[in-house]
Amino acid sequence: MAVRWGIVSAGLISSDFAAVLQALPRSEHQVVAVAARDLSRAKEFARKYDVPKAYGSYKELAEDPNVEVAYIGPQHPQHKDAVLLCLAAGKAVLCEKPMGVNAAEVRQMVAEARSRGLFLMEAIWTRFFPAMEALKSAVSQGTLGDLRVARAEFGKDLTSVLRAVNWSQAGGGLLDMGIYCIQFISMVFGGQKPEKILAVGRRYETGVDDTVTVLLQYPGGVHASFTCSITAQLTNTASVSGTKGMAQIMNPCWCPTELVLKGEHKEFPLPPAPNKDFNFTNGIGMMYEARHVRECLRKGLKESPVIPLAESELMADILEEVRKAIGVTFPQDKH
Repeated sequence: MAVRWGIVSAGLISSDFAAVLQALPRSEHQVVAVAARDLSRAKEFARKYDVPKAYGSYKELAEDPNVEVAYIGPQHPQHKDAVLLCLAAGKAVLCEKPMGVNAAEVRQMVAEARSRGLFLMEAIWTRFFPAMEALKSAVSQGTLGDLRVARAEFGKDLTSVLRAVNWSQAGGGLLDMGIYCIQFISMVFGGQKPEKILAVGRRYETGVDDTVTVLLQYPGGVHASFTCSITAQLTNTASVSGTKGMAQIMNPCWCPTELVLKGEHKEFPLPPAPNKDFNFTNGIGMMYEARHVRECLRKGLKESPVIPLAESELMADILEEVRKAIGVTFPQDKH
């Protein structure tokens, strides 16, 4: 049975996700509706991706009885309302990262999904790339020995991307890129809560965070660090080191196709892409995440075992604590 997707928002990331779903077997995935706040944009999207229904409001899509799971793709501040709308209508939900602007928003969404007994997952697509799965497996099997240090870097010049520098849209490096870094660190340390968080950062002229470096101490004296930036190109790699060696993912760390494990270089080629241009690097890799959601729904799961809701809450807590440490607040923090 095909999973029937509704796409909420007709932006760039939604376009990539629709293209990926089109490339998967129709017996497994079908996009049955798209919604944008501008009906003409929804109709244009529907024509491009062969979607039967186009709506001019998110509410109409949420109320469409044919939609089984909603993919939430608008900008960060719109996530919470769109997720709550779809959950209230009884839909399963896959929400783009970061799930919320702050921890309170994430907790509200998680509580709503749990109270309604509905599936909710934060769309951290990185976790499902075969290179990342291979690294996680090596860590869990003790290939690297006792873990000591994890590091991640994600930075590129995004100052020409209006959304990335827009304070009212919760722009900046932490929510856009820091989420990738912290999810890597959290994964290798098994979703543990850090005992100590230290952060330094500079702010961009618009008030968002520009470049931030974070140090985290975990139980047992192991530690991690990450740097994210919207004004500087960084190495865009992530690594974990233990008493028996090191593993590094790259090319690039948020959608990796390469793993260097104890000096051995392994490549994980992407699946063949459809005859469409993707807006984001390695966009076809969203396929792994879409398949996982289908698997969860077919098993009747209410959350993903790979990205459990408690971990989404924890990551939101960490990012919020870092923002407080460097003095960055957003309009959503006042509610």
